[in-house]
Amino acid sequence: MDLSKFRQKLATQGASLELCLMGVVSGTCAALLIILFKLTIDGLHSLFMGDAQTYNDLSPTYRFFLPIVGALCILAVALLTGFKHYRMGIPFVIHRVKHFFGRIPFRTTINQFLGGAFAIASGFSVGREGPSVHLGASGSTFFGHWLRLPENSIRILSGCGIAAGISASFNTPFAAVIFVMEVVFREYKVHIFIPIMLAAACGSVLTRMVFGGSHDLSFIHFHEFSGWIYLYLILLGVFLGGLAALFNRSLMKVMHEFSRINMIVRLLLAAVITGAIGFVLPESLGASFDSAQQMLSQNASIQLLVAILCAKFVLTVVAIALGIPGGLMGPVFVIGMFSGVILAAPLGLFTSNSEQLYGSFSLLGMAGLMAAVVHAPLAALSAVMELSNTTALILPTILVVVPAYVTSTQVFKNKSIFIQQLDFQKLPYTISPVQDSLQKTGVLAVMSTQFEVLHSPSDNPVNRLEDNPEVYFLLALDDGQTRVYEWTYLDSGLDGESARLVREPLQGVKFQKTLAEVYAILAQERKGAVYIYEDTPENIVGVITWDSLSKHLHHASY
Repeated sequence: MDLSKFRQKLATQGASLELCLMGVVSGTCAALLIILFKLTIDGLHSLFMGDAQTYNDLSPTYRFFLPIVGALCILAVALLTGFKHYRMGIPFVIHRVKHFFGRIPFRTTINQFLGGAFAIASGFSVGREGPSVHLGASGSTFFGHWLRLPENSIRILSGCGIAAGISASFNTPFAAVIFVMEVVFREYKVHIFIPIMLAAACGSVLTRMVFGGSHDLSFIHFHEFSGWIYLYLILLGVFLGGLAALFNRSLMKVMHEFSRINMIVRLLLAAVITGAIGFVLPESLGASFDSAQQMLSQNASIQLLVAILCAKFVLTVVAIALGIPGGLMGPVFVIGMFSGVILAAPLGLFTSNSEQLYGSFSLLGMAGLMAAVVHAPLAALSAVMELSNTTALILPTILVVVPAYVTSTQVFKNKSIFIQQLDFQKLPYTISPVQDSLQKTGVLAVMSTQFEVLHSPSDNPVNRLEDNPEVYFLLALDDGQTRVYEWTYLDSGLDGESARLVREPLQGVKFQKTLAEVYAILAQERKGAVYIYEDTPENIVGVITWDSLSKHLHHASY
């Protein structure tokens, strides 16, 4: 396979077989990394828990010290990799996708892998979707950097890895695709959709081969409602919207209050609080669905469910705000489940089968709270639908998600928790529309390969310029240390008849870059050209002029 043609095809903005192939490769790579991550968590969980199946089986003293041991392990990893590389999770990945084409620093990946595994295995109220997104983006772009593909395609590959990571972690390929489009990229384009769908499918297939095809919420059975209960779902959504606003504001408040405290102190404080609450209420530890399954199967009292809900709320805010590596959507799902069951309890006054509604309302609570916290209503709907392996809850979920989202955004002015975290960390996550458009096309797709390099100022290309106006002549000059290039062309003047030989200095742009870098060089003067090089500036492979860039922009706008 001709690698140069392969790169050139990936540099274009559109669907291609090459992009689909890289989506499969990157998705497979990301899925294998997530499978290794899940196996590591299982191994650490067995090491920390021993023969105990749940946190209830552990002694209160052991439950208190377990998060402290986990925090010390997290700190040890951070010390080895360097505290400056302790940025991770979904907000960080969104920032890297928007401004660095999805390139993830290697040391942050190590921090996320080991730190996230220790955090989840030691009972912190964090989810595995944060590490899955981070690790998926990092693993998927490995081959892109190794093959030195255009940066516009590497950004898409990072989305493929994120989708594959979520799909491999939760066995939810459709929800993974929607999450990438709705939360990370914030756009729906067919040429992006296709490779991301393939990557998500690869993630799901591989995880089913290793862990089986069961879904995390397959133990919950959805029961149909009578007509009047649909009205109650709107009230459920309104409550969840208010709860989401309270959750986001509480988390950001704790982050602001403890931002100036040393990270070592913050992590140990989170461990002590987690251990203390776990000492009293072991059901609040962790963020898996096992505790929720146990509570639902045992028909636990409403008082106990309220206590677990409050404890889980506090532990999640403390863990995420104080810097424990992990995701927040896992615990948000669990909080939503308990909220749904608690809010289904009053229906017992009006119906005799209220207990059958607990499972249905737990699913609706998950969807409504996620939609309002993350501002991803479609991802919430699809995630709950796939996790429960049923499509019967589509209509009731819409009746919950819409009022939850509207209440959160319009009544309480609540922004997505990821956006609030990015603002707090001063990480940019938006770019101008022009830059966004230019970054979707690589320089290889627009450059002209019809050029000739002259090595002496005495060379007179006038005759050749007149005979070959489509050829670009570049003059190579040595200034004693480095080689510089000038673009030599004929300027016909205003009358169109007289012509003079003009030489303009050129800047070089590496072949992996996008048109955004070319635009940044040429936009001020609205004229000139750049040369495209591979490996070293002496290895020129093409030329892009302002005129050719303008034509591309005009064509792309239509």
